Amino acid sequence: MADRVVLAYSGGLDTSVCIGWIAEQTGAEVIAVAVDVGQGGEDLEVIRQRALDCGAVEAEVADASEEFAADFCMPAIAANALYMDRYPLVSALSRPLIVKHLVAAAKKHGATTVGHGCTGKGNDQVRFEVGTAALAPEMKVVAPVRDMAMTRDKAIAFAEAKGLPIDVNKKSPYSIDQNVWGRAVETGYLEDIWNAPGEDVYSYTQDPSVPREADELVITFEAGVPVAFDGRRVTPLQAIQELNTRAGAQGVGRLDMVEDRLVGIKSREVYEAPGAIALITAHQELENVTVERDLARFKRQVDQRWGELVYDGLWFSPLKNALDTFLAEANAPVSGDVRLKMHAGRAWVTGRRSEGSLYSFDLATYDEGDTFDQSLAKGFVELWGLPSRIASARDQRLAGGAQ
Repeated sequence: MADRVVLAYSGGLDTSVCIGWIAEQTGAEVIAVAVDVGQGGEDLEVIRQRALDCGAVEAEVADASEEFAADFCMPAIAANALYMDRYPLVSALSRPLIVKHLVAAAKKHGATTVGHGCTGKGNDQVRFEVGTAALAPEMKVVAPVRDMAMTRDKAIAFAEAKGLPIDVNKKSPYSIDQNVWGRAVETGYLEDIWNAPGEDVYSYTQDPSVPREADELVITFEAGVPVAFDGRRVTPLQAIQELNTRAGAQGVGRLDMVEDRLVGIKSREVYEAPGAIALITAHQELENVTVERDLARFKRQVDQRWGELVYDGLWFSPLKNALDTFLAEANAPVSGDVRLKMHAGRAWVTGRRSEGSLYSFDLATYDEGDTFDQSLAKGFVELWGLPSRIASARDQRLAGGAQ
């Protein structure tokens, strides 16, 4: 039996060419695996058939949208995951799920190698290969675009020579990756970081400068997970999809940033993630109401580190797994309602309530009914500032003696 390679298959030019390329270069049989994480576009059956027509001995397609929303996007909400405080990990979250399906298919079909179509400049090569190593250390990896110098011109020539059933002439000016959590756009004229993105860049969001009525809804969370909109129960996938539509219609979630890639270069990326930004905004505010101060302060550090680990391809790492346990515990009290308003490219909270609220009107009010004993504050301030007072007196004494 020939060696087998399980290839992460998107249905596009590069991965379609990779099927025959790998077979010619290695003599292995190629099994294509396409995973739907809510990216829309072509029917999965069409993609499966294209893989077979391009030379795959077998092709599998998996509708993993529900799994992606529940097991990958919901933990990202729990962590308020925003890389560099802005990017909601659109591509980074989907890669470990794809790896999981790749490895499962490899074991099912007796493959010794997994393959991907990533370049050597991006983060995805790391995410695919490190994820594979974590789940199946014995697996080898093949990356034709990176390791076999498979340029776009060579890919087009190969497709034409082999008569592959793909459109090799139509070329978008952008490189686009999308799923239900958001959409990432790069390359083309966007590589000049002075150029402003035009409206043709966007698909998930409407122009926020166009006048329209604001949209408002109440999001109910249970232990950090959104479970209802205006009292109507929703699944994780439905929550994201509905807010992609509603927040997207308000132009919420557009991001234009220069980010630090794992490989050490800076890259200009344009993102649109309306559902992700709206849900994280609401979740953060409910945490403000329900999470104790010191836990909240420490959690902000955990949130940042969790996001960095996921961005860096370490979803299956011991540290990331341990932080998941912390985040689950920290989110245990994060239940209640958040009223969210969306308009003109912004999403902001206008109300919050929770049975587990730590906010006390009687302690916070400055009006009649105040139960806070202000007489205690004087001594507190004295003791709180004592170390600084002592250090300052010492520094002044030493400075005076040095003159």
